[in-house]
Amino acid sequence: MAGEGLITPHGGNLIDRMTQAGSPGPYSGSEPAVVLTQRQQCDIEMIAIGAMSPLTGFVGQKDYDSICENMTLADGTVWPFPITCAVDEKTASGVKAGEKVALLDDDRRLLGTMTVAEKYPHNKTKQAETAFGTTETAHPGVKVLMEEGDVCLAGPIDVVCAKYDPDFADYRLTPAQTRAKFAELGWKTAVGFQTRNPIHRAHEYLTKCALEICDGLLIHPLIGQTQPGDIPADVRMNCYTTLIEKYYVAEKTMLSVLPAAMRYGGPREAILHAILRQNYGCSHFIVGRDHAGVGTYYGTYDAQSIFEKLPAGGLAITTLNFEHSSWCKPCEAMVSAKTCPHPPEDKIFLSGTKVREMLSRGERPPMEFSRPEIADILIASMK
Repeated sequence: MAGEGLITPHGGNLIDRMTQAGSPGPYSGSEPAVVLTQRQQCDIEMIAIGAMSPLTGFVGQKDYDSICENMTLADGTVWPFPITCAVDEKTASGVKAGEKVALLDDDRRLLGTMTVAEKYPHNKTKQAETAFGTTETAHPGVKVLMEEGDVCLAGPIDVVCAKYDPDFADYRLTPAQTRAKFAELGWKTAVGFQTRNPIHRAHEYLTKCALEICDGLLIHPLIGQTQPGDIPADVRMNCYTTLIEKYYVAEKTMLSVLPAAMRYGGPREAILHAILRQNYGCSHFIVGRDHAGVGTYYGTYDAQSIFEKLPAGGLAITTLNFEHSSWCKPCEAMVSAKTCPHPPEDKIFLSGTKVREMLSRGERPPMEFSRPEIADILIASMK
């Protein structure tokens, strides 16, 4: 396996569902076809390249129910979110168990096929309550869920093209490729950093603290489906490459993109993000304040405490929990509540709303909050 000697993939083996048995391009076959949603298109890519190991396809009902109720697959393997191919009843009625169904993108190009093992009702309310902790469609992850079909098709997939015309192709490394690169660099341990925003000074501080105890750092921004209002991926990538070039050690830092869908699932999504990074070869994973959260749906450190509820040996990856960090004027350094005795009024902290207002006016936030080069990229993107 690529990256031999690194952490074991989740479930024991790195899955590969890519196949040469098919012709990528516009679909004109006779098999039933399903046009996948944006989330499902992200999921099929993640399954096919092994990022969602040990999954080999979309989950069946036993796994679905166990994931919702226990945060595990039916065999006891930790897994926090049902990965489903939900379709409408009309589409489902044209598919029989044992048949193959073609999986298409928005332009009806063939991504791959699924051998349908079963069909079952999509209990969206149950999934929302257990996986997201709410049924409110104001939650972006729940909104996407509720818009999905009422029937789940389950079974293993075989993928001929994970993504047509992929963004950031040079940075779109598979788990096998990141593992091989870690081995090439001599990294026995690597820490993964999940982000869907530009990296400000507090994030930079977290990654560098983590790098002090690991051989290397994987900055791994999510570039799959996000919600309206999130900073576009191309702007973020410009921020990441600029920051790494100027402020990180090249031999100790790698940038690769994660083509996953953002579910905004807070604690459970933190588990998913950790599993994904374990499959990419990371031995450690940073979990910060309100990881993968949205609005006020989750507590500040719920995404850290949920790992304590997993069964012993549930995950091989080690999480690194960080408290909220900011610049302290008396300390003249980045600090957290663990390291600084000074009151909040001595800290430089800006809300996201305040930062956006400053940037929209062409104003740089204080350099203790954001590197000026990053602020300038964001200001230019808003013009």
